[in-house]
Amino acid sequence: MRSQKILQQSSMPLNSKPKLLLRRTRKRFNPKVFIDRTIETTAIVSLLLTGFSGVGAMGCWGLEIIDINANPNIIISGWEQQKNICLGAMLVSFSAFLGSSLVGASFSIQRDKF
Repeated sequence: MRSQKILQQSSMPLNSKPKLLLRRTRKRFNPKVFIDRTIETTAIVSLLLTGFSGVGAMGCWGLEIIDINANPNIIISGWEQQKNICLGAMLVSFSAFLGSSLVGASFSIQRDKF
């Protein structure tokens, strides 16, 4: 969203329509806003990834049970490895969520000067 100012010309002839001039003001880069938005985006993405990885792990767990019941001679199922990968991704993304939330909270406390 760019801010725009509309100016009306003061020296207009009576017969002409008013002309509008658009002047764009340039936004300055604010590192605090950038850091806040980056932390917020990281927290949201990691929380979503945690949820999707958890659903994937539960799906692989169910398919692992089906695979073992279908063939009891299987010692290690491919679904077990997939389940462990999903659980690992879930753990890492939840840790990223907790870390980004902690960093965001500490920045907000520093700004409020408690």
